[in-house]
Amino acid sequence: MKTVTKSIILCLGLLGTTMTACKKDLVKLNENPNGSNPATINPNLVMSTVLTQAGIEIVTLGYQDMAGVMQHTQKDGWTTTHNEYDWGGSNSWTAYYDILRNNQLVYNRAVTLQNELQQGVALVMKSMMFGLITDLWGDAPYSQALKGEDGPPATTPVYDPQQDIYTGILSDLEKANTLLSKPKSAYPAPIDAVDVYYQGDPAKWRKMANSLALRYYMRLSEKLPAIAKAGIEKIAGNPTQYPIITDAADDATMSFPGNSNADSWPANAIYDSDSSNYRRLKMCNTLVTSLESLHDPRLGVWANKVQCFLVVDDKQPPGTGNVYKAVDTVVNGENRKVRYISPDVLAAKGLTLKDINQDVNYVGLPPAIPGPAVYNLSPDAAQASRNPHVSWLNDIYKQAKGPLLKARLISAAEVHFILAEASAVKGWAAGDAETHYNAGIKASFNTWGVSGNLAAYLSQANVKFNNTQEQIITQKWIASWTTATEAWADYKRTGYPNLHAGPYAKAPVLPVRLYYMLDERNLNKTNVTEAMKRLEVTPQSGFGANGPQNSPWSKPWIIQGTGKPW
Repeated sequence: MKTVTKSIILCLGLLGTTMTACKKDLVKLNENPNGSNPATINPNLVMSTVLTQAGIEIVTLGYQDMAGVMQHTQKDGWTTTHNEYDWGGSNSWTAYYDILRNNQLVYNRAVTLQNELQQGVALVMKSMMFGLITDLWGDAPYSQALKGEDGPPATTPVYDPQQDIYTGILSDLEKANTLLSKPKSAYPAPIDAVDVYYQGDPAKWRKMANSLALRYYMRLSEKLPAIAKAGIEKIAGNPTQYPIITDAADDATMSFPGNSNADSWPANAIYDSDSSNYRRLKMCNTLVTSLESLHDPRLGVWANKVQCFLVVDDKQPPGTGNVYKAVDTVVNGENRKVRYISPDVLAAKGLTLKDINQDVNYVGLPPAIPGPAVYNLSPDAAQASRNPHVSWLNDIYKQAKGPLLKARLISAAEVHFILAEASAVKGWAAGDAETHYNAGIKASFNTWGVSGNLAAYLSQANVKFNNTQEQIITQKWIASWTTATEAWADYKRTGYPNLHAGPYAKAPVLPVRLYYMLDERNLNKTNVTEAMKRLEVTPQSGFGANGPQNSPWSKPWIIQGTGKPW
């Protein structure tokens, strides 16, 4: 501060003569000796931040509130955003654009340094993040985004039409496929040490680029079927020029170091003193019953059995079970706990047998119910309750890290289900539909360590391929556990699986987008207003908290005129 003050006084004193030396002095003083210079920084130093932050944001979204929308999970504490879609009229995309700004720096530096590997990776990440934004909101800043340092008009960027964003994404992925087509030894600047997805393997990044292209071509399949058909057939028909992810070993994933809460699995109990973030998240009954009906072994990987199951027994003395009491029992050779209930106890609470769940093994919370903390006669009414009569998530989700605890960005399962749908439903040349359908299930089973059960699972009558979109998308929805954002995009496009909003949800149907954030509505009013005008107001739009034009029940371009999902 002393040096700065002297320099400023000196400059003021020389104001009438020369400012040249003072200008140089002040510029030098404004350089942070401990900071990084965007003009000279090694792009690898920023790439690590891009990849890790993208992984954290995507898994948090897919494991938390989007898992509530898609009824993978429900919460019995802090329920409104998760169970009921009560998003307060504003959803922020700031974290996603922060990632994109850093990613643009990586790309710009890579171009300057002629580092094609970094360029290709940056284009893949740009495509994935802009794809996420337009999937969630609809029209968004794209062509003028990430240029705020240039001044107006980029400080209040236009909202590009959703169609243009998807078109730009596909163009960038095509370019990335070319940039990433060389053997690893041909790239002079390796990224092994900072690449938390693929440890610097350009062949795997290339597969990711083309797999993401399949994702976004399928997004366009209802609105621009000719373009979607040509794109998917181009990729599926030429695996040499367009390699894709076909094996779970090549999934785009990110593990967690688990050294602090910031780099650990979301909602872990290791760095949470009372484990409330873990305890408030329960399995949703919609997913539980689907998995049980299919005898799906993944259920036991994702959820714990109830600690104590209920049995209503009219042979029990009146008042039995009015006070929680767990009794030892044995079920299929396994020591378990049971709570017996006499019918009069149910009647006194105003309940019937339909209001409780006596499943011996797995019980999920129904979607958007009143008082989820006390569901199924819970003896604990606290937020993040210790309800022994509802299935908690598997104990692996208490941990900060683990072999199954990964951010999953795109997978072989997703790719195979896309190709199965393209072939079976659309009639496009994308390979044998049944082969892809079975391969999608196999990839998911491999991911979750239950491959030994595959043959028995596929042999079931209600699992055997029936050539329908509903079956393909339902299996894809199951396989999207912890990546529910992708399942939401499929639901909006197809209406599958057939989900019903619960009684306390903000609307009688599921939402199809997020609110444009309040900061944008205040600071970029003209452009966000134009974007809102392009949304289709529906009979459900009145349920939005910010008026029908910005409602989560107003349809963006991608589903306008399709009659989907409702």
